[in-house]
Parts: sequence; C-alpha cells; structure tokens
Amino acid sequence: MKFLRFGNAGSERPGLLDKDGNIRDLSSHIDDLTGTALYPGALAKLAALDVDSLPIVSGNPRLGPCVAGTGKFMCIGLNYSDHAAETGASVPAEPILFMKATSAIVGPDDVVEIPRGSVATDWEVELGVVIGKPAKYVSEADALDFVAGYCVCNDISERDFQAKRSGQWTKGKSCDTFGPTGPWLVTKDEIPDPNNLAMWCDVNGHRYQDGSSRTMVFQIAFLVSYLSQLMTLHPGDIISTGTPPGVGLGQKPPVYLKPGDVMELGIEGLGSQRQEVVQG
Repeated sequence: MKFLRFGNAGSERPGLLDKDGNIRDLSSHIDDLTGTALYPGALAKLAALDVDSLPIVSGNPRLGPCVAGTGKFMCIGLNYSDHAAETGASVPAEPILFMKATSAIVGPDDVVEIPRGSVATDWEVELGVVIGKPAKYVSEADALDFVAGYCVCNDISERDFQAKRSGQWTKGKSCDTFGPTGPWLVTKDEIPDPNNLAMWCDVNGHRYQDGSSRTMVFQIAFLVSYLSQLMTLHPGDIISTGTPPGVGLGQKPPVYLKPGDVMELGIEGLGSQRQEVVQG
C-alpha cells in the first residue's frame, strides 16, 4: 500500500493512494501516520479496509511528510561506492552515521530554503527506510521484519557547513527544509528488492543523478541490524541510506543550488518529489 499525509503544514490528515491514483482519506480509521500506525498489526488492519469505501479527497492537496512524529532521522554517509569515488573519499569500513534534525523534515513538494550564509547547498536523492516496530539487537537475517516500508528522501546538504565549520556533519544537514520525505510510505510488500531500485535527480531539467540502490556498500538489512546494536530503533524512525553519484559537489567545477532552481527526483516504485529553491 502507498500511505501519505495531505493538507496544510501542521494539520495533515492520513490517507492512501488507491490503484487509480486517487487519494483516499484514512482519518476515520487512524489519527495520523505516526509510529503506532506502523506496527505490523496496525498496518494489517489498514490493509484489510475496503479501499473503495474510503472518501476520495478532491482537488490537488499539498502532500506532507509521509510519516508524522519521526523520533530519529538517521543518515548513512558515503554508502554508495560510486558516490564515494566522485567525492574523493574512501569506502568506509563501517557505516558512517550522522543524525539529521527532525525539524528539517518537510513535504515532498515543499520549497527548500538556502540558509543564510550558504555558498554550497547541494542535493542528494536517497532511499528512506521507515521502521515499523522496535528493533534492538536484531540480526541481519531478521532485520527486514522490523521495516514498515520505504520512501524517497532528499538529503539536502550545505557542504561548507558540513565540512569546513568543524564538528559533525549534522551542521550541514539539519537546516530548515533540508529533509523532504515522501510522497508516499510504500509498504515493504510492494518493494520485493529495495537493493535494486533506479534513482534519479534532475536540477533545472538536467539529469545529474542516475543511479541505483544496487551500488550500496552496506545494504538495508545490514544497516537496520547495525544501527539496532547501537540504539533502539522505534516505529516512525527513518534511515536515509545514502546517495548515488551526481551530487553538486562531484561536478567539475562543483554546481550548487541557488534561488529559483527546481529539483525533481524520484525512486522506482516510491514516487517523485519536486522542490523549488528559495532564499532563507
């Protein structure tokens, strides 16, 4: 199933996308698409609904982030061998983990703000993994049992803040609007092989990223298991699993976002995003 949230920012309602592309309102069955709605039993109840009986949402409403109340937004750095190569970095021996502030999360088509003082704001299409039940010390063999589904993430990054202002990468990753997620949370039964999905990102109509999740260094089951050894993963947590090559930093010379630019990006089976860039 393809779950989503629609409506004005801060007052979104839960919904799903039916087979004909209509948005169906789920608010008579759940309050929102928070972690409690993502437990396997809760998802099973939603999957058993008669979709045709759900109200159709008219018009073309704004889509919000596909998960509400995310507790942890975890990101994996340099997790694509070809992306590591374009940035001149070595493939890490273990996953590089950094956290992105949940206040950065916005809808898939909301504007992206270039922060004040930025000279190097960049794009990164990424496969997001949404946790569906608490995971602590889980094995790699069992790890996907703890996944509710997948979504598109755009890991917007300010490279100078990230690399030249000391401390952790979080500085360049957590600015307001730097975490578009959605349009949908696609349940894992619809994505039989998340490690073989086409991914792309265009800026102003030019295709910069044209890759696949098959070039991940650390695949999804390993990442879920690995992170669960370090901390408990909770329903609604998001793992953004890295980006294929083609980011602005990797261009020769580098290309960075400016006000008026438009990003369009997507992942096979998970939908697409479109963001206009404005000055913050």
